[in-house]
Amino acid sequence: MIQFLLNQELRSEHALDPNLTVLNYLREHVGKSGTKEGCASGDCGACTVVVGELHRNDQGVEQIRYRSLNSCLTFVSSLHGKQLISVEDLKHQGQLHSVQQAMVECHGSQCGFCTPGFVMSLFALQKNSDAPDSQKAHEALAGNLCRCTGYRPILAAAEQACCNKPQDQFDSREAQTIAQLKAIAPTQTGELNSGDKRCLVPLTVADLADLYDAYPQARLLAGGTDLALEVTQFHRTLPVMIYVGNIEEMKRIESFDDRLEIGAATALSDCYTALHHEYPDFGDLLHRFASLQIRNQGTLGGNIGNASPIGDSPPLLIALGAQIVLCKGQTRRTLALEDYFIDYRVTARQDSEFIEKIIVPKGHSLFRAYKVSKRLDDDISAVCAAFNLKLDNGVISEARVAFGGMAATPKRARHCETVLVGATWNAAAVEKACAALAQDFTPLSDFRASKEYRLLSAQNLLRKYFIELQTPHIETRVTAYV
Repeated sequence: MIQFLLNQELRSEHALDPNLTVLNYLREHVGKSGTKEGCASGDCGACTVVVGELHRNDQGVEQIRYRSLNSCLTFVSSLHGKQLISVEDLKHQGQLHSVQQAMVECHGSQCGFCTPGFVMSLFALQKNSDAPDSQKAHEALAGNLCRCTGYRPILAAAEQACCNKPQDQFDSREAQTIAQLKAIAPTQTGELNSGDKRCLVPLTVADLADLYDAYPQARLLAGGTDLALEVTQFHRTLPVMIYVGNIEEMKRIESFDDRLEIGAATALSDCYTALHHEYPDFGDLLHRFASLQIRNQGTLGGNIGNASPIGDSPPLLIALGAQIVLCKGQTRRTLALEDYFIDYRVTARQDSEFIEKIIVPKGHSLFRAYKVSKRLDDDISAVCAAFNLKLDNGVISEARVAFGGMAATPKRARHCETVLVGATWNAAAVEKACAALAQDFTPLSDFRASKEYRLLSAQNLLRKYFIELQTPHIETRVTAYV
């Protein structure tokens, strides 16, 4: 059984289809049709809902953290121990919520289909903001598409909603909701079981290892932003899933003198502060990784584990010399991330083995990262590049150069690195290294970019890296797009 709050109503579910998304649960099982399906792939934001969960802030105070999610990519099992809020829950005692009122007064709704998703993103923004902030508003709404091109009034509504925000029913009931969430906090492995399909929800790494050993055919579910597409887009059935999002051990970020250790189930939005502090380029790229809804769900371990050749984090982590800790039963092994990827969607992971955490070395001051995509925000890379050199008196003593989108796997540019190591860091060496990239990669052409464009972009990004290191005041990193 799993338990969660539907606004303030306790829901206990056991026999639901584990392949059921939160979107379809709302629309088909509880009659809340305000949440819309626009794309069923997490691109449009029409299905945005907000999930609340217990969280201790920096001062150690327990509170509810509200986050926007794409309900079309969220399986119901991930709600275990949390609170689900949909657009119907905002109106209270016959009065519109302040974010809804702002949309009305600023004329933010046109055809209206996307409006519930915008309202929920604005609600999450308001809950996480102390004052109007244009940058945060753009970030909060980047994952919501308006087909009527009505963004200006919606941004005005965001400003109004975050300015002198009034107390709402969620604020006045916070203590009550915290008590309810504590009462339903999971204490043992949860389960959804419809007879022919099941999803297990362990609470510890040890329990996960035991379950995965017992069900090696199970699919691991973390954020689900990639896995859910098999259900919503390809109409496949996932007979057995194991949801790892309730394992606190796999959601920790620990900082040591020489490294960061990031749990594999840590949401990308939670990785931002630590990674940006150590490597600003990594943090900046996370802002372009996907929409805020996706970053609130998607995990760093999931982005590695699905072994996509266009995942944005692997090239950066490879260039930094990151490692992953793999767990199987009571056995753990540490593997260089670059050795994890074998071929297209093929990895070195053994049966019943899972990524427990990622180890990111510190202290690489010349690390830079770049992303080329058709759209600046919320788009898949055509090319993702990461460069990490060590210079001794102007001579390159170490070089790690990695790319995504250039091969069947995220991959180091070995010929390029060989040319660079031992060379003086100058334009001539860069041109030789650019030429060597043609030996490292034979990229494919697809609808994102031609093979010629990809190779030329990779070479130009290396030139860009050289120019920026010569003139560090230039702030153009991670902003390239077609």
